[in-house]
Amino acid sequence: MNTLGVTLLVGLLLGVWAHIERPQCDSPEAEEAALAAQDYLNAQHTHGYKYALNRIEDIKVYTKPDGDNTYKLDIELLETDCHVLDPTPLANCTVRPKRMTAVEGDCDVLLKRIGGVMTVTAFQCKTEVESTEDLCLGCYTLLPLNDTTALNFVHTSLATFNNMNENVKYAVMEVGRMSSQVVSGGPMYLAEYVVVEANCTDDPCVPQNETMAARGFCTARGSGIDHLVDCKMFPTMMPIIDANSTVAADANSTAAANSTAAADANSTAFADANSTAFADTNSTAFADTNSTAAASPAMPPMVHIHTGSLSPKLGLRYHKLTTLHDPEPSGFLSSESAESSEVVPVAPAVVDAAAPAADPAVDAAPVADAGSDSDSSNSAEVPVVKIDVPVAAAPAVVDPIVVVPVCPGRKIFF
Repeated sequence: MNTLGVTLLVGLLLGVWAHIERPQCDSPEAEEAALAAQDYLNAQHTHGYKYALNRIEDIKVYTKPDGDNTYKLDIELLETDCHVLDPTPLANCTVRPKRMTAVEGDCDVLLKRIGGVMTVTAFQCKTEVESTEDLCLGCYTLLPLNDTTALNFVHTSLATFNNMNENVKYAVMEVGRMSSQVVSGGPMYLAEYVVVEANCTDDPCVPQNETMAARGFCTARGSGIDHLVDCKMFPTMMPIIDANSTVAADANSTAAANSTAAADANSTAFADANSTAFADTNSTAFADTNSTAAASPAMPPMVHIHTGSLSPKLGLRYHKLTTLHDPEPSGFLSSESAESSEVVPVAPAVVDAAAPAADPAVDAAPVADAGSDSDSSNSAEVPVVKIDVPVAAAPAVVDPIVVVPVCPGRKIFF
């Protein structure tokens, strides 16, 4: 392409994106967009745990000449202890501490204000362990979700729970996390998993797919021989959408082609009921292809039933956020969750102007020469005239300007 062609292309691009604004990351406008992104991302996350906003890394607002605004956010999310099927409001969920191997999601999100509401149009996320520097020697270590020994512990602990229930039996629906701790008596396990009411007429038990089947979240701790298990049944469950969903599954995903998307019950994201969700390539969601429950337009957001193999992608230790959703490639998501390389100009500090040099005292008496004492009686006395010279007022002391960084914003948790 010749120089003229490049110049014309750049000119056209500048004409389309004529103005870029940089609001402060902690401004109400940025927080409104970030919370809308948080809710939308949780609604697309059909497995694992809900994520909470921790920090707004960067925000840019692209304004077209016609007044159309596109918000681009770089946000940091942290995994909570609430499963996506748990109807507990996100505000009441606890962010997992670092010593328990916290998981972080870094997302680039594009939004537009449609009908006065912030609406997500595209996103790209990268999920990884937040940090291992706070892990102590002897702390619980996160295990792969397909660890055979840990999965045996899950089934053993569930059998213990089922033995305490006479009328209702449960089957494992999804494993959330599994950790191990090395102690003197052998490895100790800590497992979190979701259970669903099952039909145990035959062996093994078959999970029920009905909408009203009881479900709950279990935590088990100990060894295969000696352990404690505690299960919290969900008081209400969100209805299941029809199997003819528009969810698209990646070739490497274990989700079936007709898998159903899940939405957080407390989500405030405004998504089209017929919109297409994109599944994470590492998704461990398991589709219910036999579901016949129809979704009513007036019903709350839907959830997804996971039934099938408990072994997700080999070596995966945690559930990842959906990786990419960009139906109409915009070019803004070319760098996955990258830190902003722009440098915000810093205003120079105000330096007090140097005070004018003091005028020599004009009323000081002349210093007499010691050697002229003998002649002082013979010299004529010179009259001294005192002149009052107004002294210029000292300049006011001005504090230096404190430059507030535009981004990144404050950390909510750590």
